[in-house]
Amino acid sequence: MDLLKIAADLFLNKLGTSADGVDSNQLTSALGSLLGGADGQIDLSDLISKVSNGGLASLAQSWLGDGANDGFSVEQVMSVLGQSQVSEFSSSLGLDEGAASNALSDMIPELIDQNSSAGGLLEAVGGVSGLAGMASKFFK
Repeated sequence: MDLLKIAADLFLNKLGTSADGVDSNQLTSALGSLLGGADGQIDLSDLISKVSNGGLASLAQSWLGDGANDGFSVEQVMSVLGQSQVSEFSSSLGLDEGAASNALSDMIPELIDQNSSAGGLLEAVGGVSGLAGMASKFFK
């Protein structure tokens, strides 16, 4: 299954009853713009880098590991993705910004966790040391 489709399904699930009337094609496009690269596809390694470079390397590590996922607050979502980008995302879908940001804060850790089974994504960023290295660049 395509990563954008997985993300869209998770987002709609987290959104709950607020998801009524959200067009799935429009959602995948909006998620691709918000979480994706230049090609509009979700790049989980890039997303992990954004979280890590936002001073949240231990948070990202919890999602990549096999243990419990640490929570991703709405404030952290806004910090990592950008307030204006989240606002644009929610308005493009006709959603309340609070509902959209809450759904994103629940969806992103689960998306990364589900797609990093057995450390595959952790290895892609260079393991725990690579994740720590990305985080250390933020503090230089």
